[in-house]
Amino acid sequence: MSAIDGLPPLREVIAAHGLSAKKQLGQNFLLDLNLTAKIARQAGDLTGCDVLEVGPGPGGLTRGLLAEGARRVLAVEKDARCLPALAEIGAAYPGRLEVVNGDALRIDPLAHLTPPIRVVANLPYNVGTELLIRWMTPAQWPPFWESLTLMFQREVAERIVARPGSKAYGRLALMVQWRAEAKIVMQLPPEAFTPPPKVSSAVVLITRRQAPRFEADAAVLARLTAAAFNQRRKMLRSSLRGLAPDIEARITAAGLKPTARAEEIPLEGFCALARELSRA
Repeated sequence: MSAIDGLPPLREVIAAHGLSAKKQLGQNFLLDLNLTAKIARQAGDLTGCDVLEVGPGPGGLTRGLLAEGARRVLAVEKDARCLPALAEIGAAYPGRLEVVNGDALRIDPLAHLTPPIRVVANLPYNVGTELLIRWMTPAQWPPFWESLTLMFQREVAERIVARPGSKAYGRLALMVQWRAEAKIVMQLPPEAFTPPPKVSSAVVLITRRQAPRFEADAAVLARLTAAAFNQRRKMLRSSLRGLAPDIEARITAAGLKPTARAEEIPLEGFCALARELSRA
């Protein structure tokens, strides 16, 4: 599909600018503009929003976001080879696309965008989880973004939406689900990308809550879940021994069994235990 904006098909853009994907940058390009437009639509109505996109590459998703009506897009791209292709998109959408050549881990989106802001990105595999963790753990909540529509390896996506008792359930699920609603909204096979990765991918929609689901101190909850899941097969009374001398009594006071394991404990239980530990 190449008719969403009158610009050339992505295969032609890649050939014209010599944009072979670089493994060290975690690049896998989506060339089907039907798919990139569909991903953009998962973020909802964009007409009144600014959008942060990380790792636009040749601009397939960028074109989808602009065609779907995003008020303004900030595209952060580390690979300078992609800048000429992105400049062509900017020329087709005057005043609506800003491209920054840099590291998304070091850029303040609020210096470039005006709320409401949504993040929509086919994240480079090598920094995707780190970016998600940063977006979920700002100094103050609610964060700068309203929602995150992000593509990950399917295994990571399943960890984000996992429920207690499943093998995928862990710190990532708790971190996201404490402060947001998360669901998988699309799945994509390896052959949708160039070059095809070795794994399937999935798009996760994460919508922030105005306040966390249950009361807990963020730092205490982070320490608690780290200790619990670093030794996830051990009973809580063993894995959490270093957090308090009377940890077994505190686990019981939180309504949990000291013999339970981390993967059995729901978010509400971890938050109750975090509150008990905060009283120390």
